[in-house]
Amino acid sequence: MNGKTLTFFLRLGSTVGLWVFVLTGILSGYEIAFFLLIAGLGSLGLWEYFSMLKTAKIPCFPLAGMLSAAVFFIAAFFYFRSCNQGAGLDFELAAISAFVAVVFGRQMVKPIVGREPLESMAYTLLGLIYIPWLFAFLLKIVYLAPAHEGILSGQYYVLYLIVLTKFSDMGAYIFGVLFGKHPSVPHISPNKTWEGFAGAIFTAFLASWMMHAIAPEKLSLLRTIDLCALPLLIGGGAIIGDLAESVVKRSSQSKDSSHLLPGIGGTLDLIDSVLFTAPIFYFYMRFAMGVGS
Repeated sequence: MNGKTLTFFLRLGSTVGLWVFVLTGILSGYEIAFFLLIAGLGSLGLWEYFSMLKTAKIPCFPLAGMLSAAVFFIAAFFYFRSCNQGAGLDFELAAISAFVAVVFGRQMVKPIVGREPLESMAYTLLGLIYIPWLFAFLLKIVYLAPAHEGILSGQYYVLYLIVLTKFSDMGAYIFGVLFGKHPSVPHISPNKTWEGFAGAIFTAFLASWMMHAIAPEKLSLLRTIDLCALPLLIGGGAIIGDLAESVVKRSSQSKDSSHLLPGIGGTLDLIDSVLFTAPIFYFYMRFAMGVGS
């Protein structure tokens, strides 16, 4: 078994095993379990981000960042399960304002040496926006879809989103390995190809129709146009999310965010594409589908 084949099977095994665990949490129907799952994955991803920066000797505030993320996830859970989604702008503005205040406050107890204060604040704030703030869109999606007789239905749309995103990731990888000849962004990731991009869109399209065929009653808000448009948006978003993490890893000279998952790397390597597809899906539901308006 050659290296690429071994990597593929390790990656497939880790992906399947972990997402079985993740999806069990999503579909359990227990809101606390879903919250702990999202907060746990988001927090692990943020910790890996700070670890990569520290290894590269890039200044940042890990403890302040982790505490801010924990408070943010808890506040997001209680806010979005009890408030109208249309009023969510106030929460978002408050969260971002708090992030800015925390990083400035943390710097005020340290001596000012050269550009280090600006770098510490900038990299910490980037991590908070990039990981917990974007990942929390999964919580918003859960409470965006209308409940039926008091029973949540939003978790099925989260499931739809995750399946499309991970099918897109897998399609990009398989098509890239099998057919990839034309690099798309060699300055960021030499292994990314246009053939892989086409594979991501193709597999996302298959996943979209497969999910609706399996559970049409659970995904009743999705129309034919949505089943065709969302694979393009989510497939493209997944590619951008993967490349975004490649920028972070390349800048910090890290191959993987950690070695937690064989064949994949770390938690951030697992959720990187979801960080971009979750906001895309949320805003599509809000404005193209009119959900929660």
